[in-house]
Amino acid sequence: MNAKTVLLRTTGLLVATVMLAASGGLAWAAAGDYTSRDLVPAGVTVAGIELGGLSPAEVREAVERTVVEPLLEPVSVRAGSAVFEIDPAEFLHADVEQAVADAFEPNRTSTIAERIYRRLLEEPVRVEIAPEIAVDEEVLSKRVAGMAVGVDVAPVDATVGIVDGAVVLGPSSEGRRLDQTASVGIIAEALLSGETAVELPVLPVEPELAEADLGGWIVVRRASRTLELWEGDTLDRTYRVAIGAQGYATPRGEWEITLKRYLPTWGNPGSAWAADMPKTIPPGPNNPLGTRALNLNASGIRIHGTSNVDSIGTAASHGCVRMLQRDVEELYELVDVGTRVFVVER
Repeated sequence: MNAKTVLLRTTGLLVATVMLAASGGLAWAAAGDYTSRDLVPAGVTVAGIELGGLSPAEVREAVERTVVEPLLEPVSVRAGSAVFEIDPAEFLHADVEQAVADAFEPNRTSTIAERIYRRLLEEPVRVEIAPEIAVDEEVLSKRVAGMAVGVDVAPVDATVGIVDGAVVLGPSSEGRRLDQTASVGIIAEALLSGETAVELPVLPVEPELAEADLGGWIVVRRASRTLELWEGDTLDRTYRVAIGAQGYATPRGEWEITLKRYLPTWGNPGSAWAADMPKTIPPGPNNPLGTRALNLNASGIRIHGTSNVDSIGTAASHGCVRMLQRDVEELYELVDVGTRVFVVER
């Protein structure tokens, strides 16, 4: 502060003090103060707009017009292909009353002499007021959660099963999810800055089970007498097989391998067709199960080898699926316990 300014301020205060004394003390000061105490002193602004000389009601109107109303334009919110419109008035809260109080703060905190000095020298207070504006994030979070209902799509896992007697592979598909936490922050920032269009982050959601995760599975087709080994959605290899003869049909349906047997021992099932056969037949060339057997959870049904190569491609077994020895030995190494087996007509 230079000497001239100091001199002016000092002089002003002296003049004010002298005027107080010369006017019979507080009478003159009180009269002047009375006319100005309910008016904003010169130099108080909001958003650069001068408020000096305004009443509380006029200050309130000016704050709402210049600061609050520009923030109340509808906001267009895009989340992927979905578009929503929100009303900022639902979420914004402006402390206009405190802003009005702040505008009159220079009057309340200054002495009579200082107020007289400002009026005499037309000295502005140079105070910029700004109402505190907040976003009700609890309410906004609920609105965003409602948006998510229209945006989120659950992923779809790959499936394989029998539909209307045929094996059907259901493809997987990616889902999507609205990032609600980030969205609340983005919208809140837009509301406070007066933006009227925002885009929210939509995240991809991968399925838990894609086609490649299906692993190996088997299809036995009774009409063509074939066994197919699939890996995910890819046909890996096909074998010719024998299936159950008339009266002993290989049962259609969805099964699974429950046991892998290396050089299995055949056990007599006690059926009429096995009445003249021994109780067991050990591994060897006469064993009906061949060198490998895969037990299914269908009672008494196996995928196994056979030395009767002429039966391959026919309906010749008592319900089991017969394979050439080399084929069943290859398949044995390629599948695990738990592998699904679908037996269908075609």
